[in-house]
Amino acid sequence: MPHFPEPSAELARAEKLILGIPDYPAPGIIFRDIMPLLADGRALRATVDALIAPFLGTFDVIAGLEARGFLLASAAAYSTGTGLLPIRKAGKLPRPAASVGYELEYGVAEVEAHDDLPAGSRVLLIDDVLATGGTLEAARELLEMLGYTVAGTAVLFEINGLGGRAAVADPNLHTVFTSGV
Repeated sequence: MPHFPEPSAELARAEKLILGIPDYPAPGIIFRDIMPLLADGRALRATVDALIAPFLGTFDVIAGLEARGFLLASAAAYSTGTGLLPIRKAGKLPRPAASVGYELEYGVAEVEAHDDLPAGSRVLLIDDVLATGGTLEAARELLEMLGYTVAGTAVLFEINGLGGRAAVADPNLHTVFTSGV
């Protein structure tokens, strides 16, 4: 059961637990390390509650993107008593799966999911970081291709200035924290 409302001070404290690691995994990249946030129970609860708050009552299941999106989506699914649909990188699922490809700076990639939900299921899509939006938009397209309705998209941390928000075709895109590049 979600624990609303969490004080804004708790969210402010949670945001400080997201570390910016410069030049990882490549020079010029600032990696957003959410592991300290995940290790703090109060911070995790506050951020998961903030992720799902705008969408309560609008979804039947939560989809999470590999890998760190799984962690947040699992906690959100548990909190709301809904199921979890993992969206994985290509080749990671054990049986035939639907897939959608997308472009990266350095090539192409795919996301996959099994068709395990009833047609028309209302799905809340959760991921950890919104940067360029390619992976998130591919996941949204995949859910629609499977016959599901995307109830909304929730992201823990949005990096402004990389075009991610414009790339995701979801008017119900919600982010908890934002920062510049």
